[in-house]
Amino acid sequence: MATYSFKSSGKTVEQRLVEKIEATRIPIGIKTPLEINQGEGADILVTYDTLEETVGDNLRNLLLTNWGERLGLYDFGANLRPLMSELVSLEDFDSSAIERISSAVSRWMPYVSLDNYTSSTVRENNRNLARINIRITYNVPTLNVTNKLLEINLNAM
Repeated sequence: MATYSFKSSGKTVEQRLVEKIEATRIPIGIKTPLEINQGEGADILVTYDTLEETVGDNLRNLLLTNWGERLGLYDFGANLRPLMSELVSLEDFDSSAIERISSAVSRWMPYVSLDNYTSSTVRENNRNLARINIRITYNVPTLNVTNKLLEINLNAM
């Protein structure tokens, strides 16, 4: 049997310390709506690299989803679209929307802490059609994410 010394393995200690280990990019989530990746990389679709981006996208999807739209989970979502057709006054809409949003977030994303809610109505060319702009600030304490802003637009009839 032969005996070998690790000191003769071909690299000095200095060379081993200087070598860099290449970190590979590990995608965490897929961006929605889906986009084809036009840049470099092996990913076919545009992906998120951080949990912060993924949580923001998931929260936006939760708020824009209505009951019955998610296959297998009938009551998934904030169910805000029915409020748009029942829109009598902005105060009634705000109180109902806040209740639905907080209920959906506490059930499906309990790690998100909602802070502020503001809404505004935008009427453009037609007085009978309106767009409601909702702005929500939130925190994710487990990720040390604070004061993130999410903005969604809903079209009223």
